[in-house]
Amino acid sequence: MSRLLAVLMLGATLVSASPATATELGPTTLALPNGFPPEGTTIDGSTVYFGSRTVGTLFRVDLRTGHGEVFSKGPGTPSTGMKIDARHRLFVAGATAGDARVVDARSGAVLAHYQFATTNTFINDMVLTDTAAYFTDSFRPVLYKITFGRHGALPTTFTTIPLTGDFVQTPGVINANGIARTPDDRALLIDQTNTGKLFRVDPVTGVTKQVNVALLPHGDGILRRGEILYVVQNQLNTLAVVRLNRFGTAGRVIATVTDPRFDTPTAVAIFGDRLYLPNARFATPATPTTPYTAVAVRNPIG
Repeated sequence: MSRLLAVLMLGATLVSASPATATELGPTTLALPNGFPPEGTTIDGSTVYFGSRTVGTLFRVDLRTGHGEVFSKGPGTPSTGMKIDARHRLFVAGATAGDARVVDARSGAVLAHYQFATTNTFINDMVLTDTAAYFTDSFRPVLYKITFGRHGALPTTFTTIPLTGDFVQTPGVINANGIARTPDDRALLIDQTNTGKLFRVDPVTGVTKQVNVALLPHGDGILRRGEILYVVQNQLNTLAVVRLNRFGTAGRVIATVTDPRFDTPTAVAIFGDRLYLPNARFATPATPTTPYTAVAVRNPIG
């Protein structure tokens, strides 16, 4: 009996020593370098990545410790939306430079560069699928598509997909911004910052259909997990949580998140029960000494 009891007690000890949850890991406010205005973010494992919207330098933070480091020097032009794939390749949108680059997330080396446009362009955000990377251009009604080769090989060319249908471009302002996949993975979703509208996009034809959901003014970065879509509303210092149907044709806002630490957040990434948002601080002049942070908030749906 005593031996059995010892085994049971050992088992109980092992169960109670389960890995720490995200709420037990690291600080909820992450310090970024002074003079490093962030815009996009993405998470791989327990590492979160940010890019500077001034010079494009890339910075990563260990979510367990809060320690951060620059790992890839910027090209002198902005880094905005970003995502990372299973091959540890970081895809980075280049905003007014009209380009994108693919960076090795371990070494910081640039693996590929794509020049989508040279004038009247703002490559704002991007999303990855199993076969391609898609980028939005806030100043042009198009998507740019990088189609992967065999075993995910990076090509030397890209495809421009015009946006047609319900989406209407307004000159001189930020239009298409955040981008994600629909819950059924058969189409894409983009939000339009200037109108607050959300659109479902056929990734082959570029035909758009407005999603039946309440307007989401000042929509910026978006992130989908299952049937939940997180929409950052930058100027409102708010994160909207939308439940979509499986096709991404309709949805409803089920929660909103605000926090006194928000200072124009622009993107969102998820780890465990936390949501991480970088503070772009658009209303604050970006000087070499201006402080910047990213903040973590509790996911309202668990």
